[in-house]
Amino acid sequence: MWETIGTVRDLGRLQEIASVLIRFGFGEFVQRIGLVGALERAGRLLHIGQQEERQRHAPAVRFRHALQELGPTFVKFGQVLATRIDLLPPDWIAELGKLQNAVPAFSWEEIRPQLAGDLGADPETVFARIETEPMAAASLAQAHRAWLEDGRPVVLKVRRPGIREVVEADLRLLMRVAEIIEAQVPDLRRYRPSGIVQQFASSLRAELDFAAECRNAERIAENFEGDDRIAIPGIHWQWTCERLNVQDFMDGIPGGDMASLDALGLDRHELARRGAGIVLKMVLEDGLFHADPHPGNIFYLDDGRIGVIDFGMVGRVGERRRQQVAQLLHGMVTQESEAVADILLDWTDGDADVDESRLQTDVDGLVDQYRGVPLKELRMGQMLLDVSAMLRRNRLTLPPDLALMIKAFLTLEGLGRRLDPDFDMASEAQPYLERALLQRYSPSALARRGRRTVSGLLDLAGSLPRDLRRLMQAARRGRLRTQIEVTSLKAFGDQINSAANRLTVGVITAALIIGSSIVMNSVGGGVSNRGLMTLGVLGFVGAALSGIWIVFSIWRSGRGK
Repeated sequence: MWETIGTVRDLGRLQEIASVLIRFGFGEFVQRIGLVGALERAGRLLHIGQQEERQRHAPAVRFRHALQELGPTFVKFGQVLATRIDLLPPDWIAELGKLQNAVPAFSWEEIRPQLAGDLGADPETVFARIETEPMAAASLAQAHRAWLEDGRPVVLKVRRPGIREVVEADLRLLMRVAEIIEAQVPDLRRYRPSGIVQQFASSLRAELDFAAECRNAERIAENFEGDDRIAIPGIHWQWTCERLNVQDFMDGIPGGDMASLDALGLDRHELARRGAGIVLKMVLEDGLFHADPHPGNIFYLDDGRIGVIDFGMVGRVGERRRQQVAQLLHGMVTQESEAVADILLDWTDGDADVDESRLQTDVDGLVDQYRGVPLKELRMGQMLLDVSAMLRRNRLTLPPDLALMIKAFLTLEGLGRRLDPDFDMASEAQPYLERALLQRYSPSALARRGRRTVSGLLDLAGSLPRDLRRLMQAARRGRLRTQIEVTSLKAFGDQINSAANRLTVGVITAALIIGSSIVMNSVGGGVSNRGLMTLGVLGFVGAALSGIWIVFSIWRSGRGK
C-alpha cells in the first residue's frame, strides 16, 4: 500500500517519520507496516539497528518523545490520543497528557508579511502599538500583544507560516499508516485507526481555521449570555480571518497559579463550583463544550469570573447522547446495572463479537463496587475511568464525541480538586443530570419526538409505492441484480494472477533458452551467419533478464509475507 507515494516531499517526510520511530524503539512496527520495503524500493535506506532509546524508557515515554520530535501534527495527534481513555491504559494517557505545544517562535521579520497581508495594511498602522516579541508560541500559532487606538489591549493569534502544507502532508501519511494497520495488523483493527485519523484530521483542520475558532467562542458566549460565572474574550471581526484571530486581551491569574489566587483572596471552593457548573452546562445542556480545558486556557479574574480562551477544539454532543450520559451516570449511582449495560452496548454498536453476558457481568461488578457510597464521596472521574477500563477489557471502543466529553469531565474534576481538595463533583453534577433526565420526558421533547416519528412514517408511506414500482419494473426488465462481495477472495485472486504471470514469464524464458540454443548450434562461423548469432545472444540475454525478474518477484513476495 506504499507503492504510490504522492510527492518527493512526502517521501522525505516518510523517511523522517520512519527514522524517528526506529530510533525510539519502534523498528518492529515500522517493518510490520511495510515502511522499510517501500523506502528501500524508492532508494532510501533505513538502519533498523539504531534503536538507542529502547532500553532507557517505558514504551509510553518513548512514544511521547517520538511524537514531540516529529512536530506539530504528531503532537496534536498525541493530544487527541490522550482523550481516548477507552483505547489506551492510564499510564499511556498520563504520558501523552504531558505533550506540550511549546516550540521556538518565528521571528517578527518572518511573520510580518503574512500578518500585513491578512490585515490589509502594515500592522504598525492598524494598531497604536504592537509587541514584536510573542507572548507565547505553540505548534500552530504564536500570540502577539497589541493595543488599539482607544488604548484597549488585544491579542493577535497568528498562524505559523507554511503550517497548513506541513499538516496536510502529515495527514496524508497518517491516513495511509492507518489503512495499512487495518489491513495488516488484525489485533489493532478493532480500534478503527482510520476512523481515529479521520476524526483527528477533521479536528485539526478546524483548529487551523481561526475564524471557525472565533465562531465557536461566540456561540458558547451566546449560550452563557447574562451568566456572571464566565468571561469569554470579544472578537474583532474586522481583522479576523482564517490565519489571524484578533481578540480582547484577558488579564487574569493562569489556571495553574494557586499562589497568586490565594494572594488575591479569591474563594477557591466557589471557583471550583463555578468551573464545574460552566462545563456541566456546556456538556449536558448546550451540547457544545470546550474540549481542551487545561490550565493554560483558564484564567481566574479578580471579579470572581472564570475566563476561558482557545476554542479551536470543541466537542459536540447531541440531545440523545446527553440523555444517555445522564442515564449512565444516574444508573451507576442508583445501581441500575442493566440500564448501564444497555447504554454501553448502544454506544459501541459498531463493534463486532460483543460478549453481552460477559459485559453484563462486568457492569454488575462495577455497579456493585459503588453500592452504598455516599454521593459526596463518589469520585465521578474515577467512575468514568472504571467504565473505560471495562470497555477495554471487553474490546469495545467509545464514539469520538463521548471520548472528548469524558476527557473534559476528568480534566474538570482535576482542576476542581486543585482548587478545593474536598471538591464534590458528583453533587455538582446531580441537578444537571436530573434536569437532563426530566427533559427527555418534557411535553416539548415528547412533542418533538412525536413530530419526527409521524414525519418519518409519512415520508415512508409516500415513497413506498414509487419504490415498489421501480423494484417491479427492474425485475420485469431483468435488471434486478444481487451483488455479493467476498473481500478475502480478492487477495486469493491476486495470488492466482501473480502466479499465472510468473508461469507465463517462465514459459517464455524456457522458450528463449531453447530457441537461442537451436539458433547458436545451427550457425557456422561465417560473416553471413553473424545476424543469426546476434539473435541467439539476444535471446539468452532476454532469458537471463526474465529469470532474474522471476527470482526477484518470488523474493519480494516472500518478504512481504
